[in-house]
Amino acid sequence: MFGTMVKPVVYVPGDNEWTDCHRTNNGGYDGLERLSYIRTVMFPTLNSLGQSTMVLEHQGKLGEKFVENTRFAHGGVVFVGINQPGSNNNLITNETECKNKSVRDNVQCDASNAEYLERDSANVAWMQASFTVAKAQNAAGIVVVTQGNPGFDLPETEDVYESTDPASSGFRHFMAKLVEQTEQYAGQVLFVHGDTHFFKLDKPLYSPTRLLPNFTRLQTFGSPSLHWVRVVVDPSTANVFTVHPVIVK
Repeated sequence: MFGTMVKPVVYVPGDNEWTDCHRTNNGGYDGLERLSYIRTVMFPTLNSLGQSTMVLEHQGKLGEKFVENTRFAHGGVVFVGINQPGSNNNLITNETECKNKSVRDNVQCDASNAEYLERDSANVAWMQASFTVAKAQNAAGIVVVTQGNPGFDLPETEDVYESTDPASSGFRHFMAKLVEQTEQYAGQVLFVHGDTHFFKLDKPLYSPTRLLPNFTRLQTFGSPSLHWVRVVVDPSTANVFTVHPVIVK
């Protein structure tokens, strides 16, 4: 289906594809096996998907870890895809969370946490390297795309609000490093994510009294609001990115 799209398609994995697959109502799969499957099937070449394709840079080799982290430059902007999904980025904080609505055992949950730590470090390294590329190219902007909501608004889990409890968050390490890179970057940063299903465009606070003026968050639509978002990129403008929500009647 992705291959039938006329334009190049760059796929970024999300929670429905692997971190949520352990749930009994989702089939009771091994999430890490699903991640391995995605890496093999959804990234068959170094190119994008679609009828017309373009070459992507990948963090990992074909079929191996982190092949899903991608990057390309187009029109004076650097685009970065990062495997950072919902369900707290595959971090499991306690046994109750491990077993809730799931057939997982403690061994599988320990393996998931080890996977999270390794991938989180790789994600940070890929993101930092992408900012280095953007600076070297004098890019007017950089777009960072993940699926998971890192906790700007709503808690990722039912019991803990990760934004105020860093020890429980699978996103805080990455976001802290993203803040550092944004502060050191002269261009505009567009951070795109899904997961919480409501369209939102803002400049979220990263401390009680300060915001990042060159950081914009775009949260995309999700079920049952199946609409889409068009982003116009113009490096000659101050904000670089103009966002248009498109409502499907």
